[in-house]
Amino acid sequence: MFALDLKCGRPSILHRLVPAPVLLHPSGHQRCPRSLCLPGESAEFQFSGEIDVVCSLGGGCCLDLQIDLVGKINRPPAVRTATVDDTTALHWRVVFDNDPDSVWFIMEEKMEVEKKYITVEELKLHNKPGDLWISIQGKIYNVSDWVNDHPGGATILYDLGGQDVTDGFMAYHPSTVWKRLGKYFNGYHLKDFEISEASKDYRKLHAEITQMGLFENKGHGALYNITTIVVLLYLVVYGVLKSDSVLVHFVCAVMLGVLWIMGAYMGHDAGHYQVMASRKWNQIIQVLAGNCLTGISIAWWKWTHNQHHIACNSLDYDPDLQHMPVFAVSTKFFHSLTSVFYGRKMDFDLVARFLVSHQHLTYYPIMIVGRVNLFIQTFLLLSSKRSIPNRTLNIMGILFFWTWFPLLVMCLPSWTERVMFVLVSFTVTALQHIQFTLNHFSGDTYLGPPTGNDWFEKQAAGTIDISCSKYMDWFFGGLQFQLEHHLFPRLPRCQLRTVSPTVKELCKKHNLPHRSLSFWDANVTTIRVLRKAALQAWDMTLPVPKNLAWEAINTHG
Repeated sequence: MFALDLKCGRPSILHRLVPAPVLLHPSGHQRCPRSLCLPGESAEFQFSGEIDVVCSLGGGCCLDLQIDLVGKINRPPAVRTATVDDTTALHWRVVFDNDPDSVWFIMEEKMEVEKKYITVEELKLHNKPGDLWISIQGKIYNVSDWVNDHPGGATILYDLGGQDVTDGFMAYHPSTVWKRLGKYFNGYHLKDFEISEASKDYRKLHAEITQMGLFENKGHGALYNITTIVVLLYLVVYGVLKSDSVLVHFVCAVMLGVLWIMGAYMGHDAGHYQVMASRKWNQIIQVLAGNCLTGISIAWWKWTHNQHHIACNSLDYDPDLQHMPVFAVSTKFFHSLTSVFYGRKMDFDLVARFLVSHQHLTYYPIMIVGRVNLFIQTFLLLSSKRSIPNRTLNIMGILFFWTWFPLLVMCLPSWTERVMFVLVSFTVTALQHIQFTLNHFSGDTYLGPPTGNDWFEKQAAGTIDISCSKYMDWFFGGLQFQLEHHLFPRLPRCQLRTVSPTVKELCKKHNLPHRSLSFWDANVTTIRVLRKAALQAWDMTLPVPKNLAWEAINTHG
């Protein structure tokens, strides 16, 4: 009986082991005869007799074939090492007989692997339901049958179908997902795709961050935030139930608003799988912090937020810019654009013209009641016929919120205090709504779908960082590093300040914007953008489309 140890220098695919061996020590990862071998890892198999080993590797990788004799500790293993480029496969046949000393390689050869190629233009043709292909690191994957099972939603894949999506895939997926790609590989490679210099540097930086372990180093921020939320919730409930003072109730309303802000940040981080080590625990935090604590469905948030990250600041694809008829950050909305995400026309009618022409004046008052819109969007989604992951769990979480929050408000002694309590708590959360808009309203915008070959460029153009001292990081929830968050959405918020200087250097190197404004300057810039559009909306010489009443009340986004 012998043991075979395969050690990979870079990612490779173990195509065949014949006969199928018994897996001994898989370096902590479950393996099968056809699986991804990660750099620096090894897979140990037990077998006897003759075995074929066929491996293909990309980019001049090294693979060591090491034969250890089980039970022969003092005997050094037989080793063969080969370097294989991305057009060949390595084939070894190892033969053993009953004599443990007669272990040899009967055959060692390189076999040419015939590759099939398609061009970028040919790939673009596969961008529709039933025929959906994407490219990752030069390999083509057919995701037509899997698109509706994509955890990030089908819309993202449809938007990026027929394109190279390497940068976006790297940004959103941990290394454990890469090994699942093999079953979708259709045998084709991308022939004439050129990677931009910015993308090359982005991928290099992503690899360095991974090697440094920053994605896994979550710090103690989650523990601090959960503790703070629990303490605030206790103080709010205690103050409402045990005190008759209006001032105490006012302070409780402020604390509830802060609690909601921190809960939203916690739900956001868990939605990006930054909080807990496992996917399951992150999902639990999502529902608790989102649905149960803040009354905002995590299903709605993930549906819109994932799209926002992919189509950052696209006027017709990014739902976070589609606030018609209340706000218009670009005069292009005056042409009644169609929201591809929502599947509806955003008519610029008389109602929209009136509201948009005053948007620089109504911006802050609307932010105060912005939470109401989030409640409405939650109810609209959960009551729709759209396929929603964990719909029942989301509904139960929302029902829990609309049980404890009204009960808490009704414990106040008078309707005056109840109204005051709700308005004050909502006003505090306006700070968070304002921050969300500051990060993007004054960024560069564009029309059309997102593209996979300018990931770095689009994220840099559409985001605004908010500069602040380190001790204020808790207040902004890490989102003051908006560009850094968009480039590395899985990076824990405690690491964003660490990578920010390097991101700034890369932007400078490639002549890309890296805008970091103070909270005050960001407000001034945003109001200036809204005022500019408002003044043009006021020009009554523009044609007015037919009014649609639904547009006046359905403020998606």
